[in-house]
Amino acid sequence: MAKPLSRSKIDAALETLDGWKFKRDGLVKEFEFGNFREALSFMVRVGFEAESLNHHPEWTNVYKRVAIRLTTHDAGDKVTAKDVELARKIEAVSWVQ
Repeated sequence: MAKPLSRSKIDAALETLDGWKFKRDGLVKEFEFGNFREALSFMVRVGFEAESLNHHPEWTNVYKRVAIRLTTHDAGDKVTAKDVELARKIEAVSWVQ
């Protein structure tokens, strides 16, 4: 079972994750792309990263926007190191802020 991170560790991680915030016990960020195709291709790319970690985002897509929320279910839906790692991988594949 994954261990939830302390608030100070979450805050330290957020300093290195541009645009990410801590809300409702999760790491959240909204991405806005040029169009639906770009948003969808981003989601596919993130899907491969998530699958490689066996850690999957909670997300929504409306037209050119993708909203992501990361928590770890087996840690009581709290933020763990897995969420920080996936957020970093998401940042690495994103071409928008």
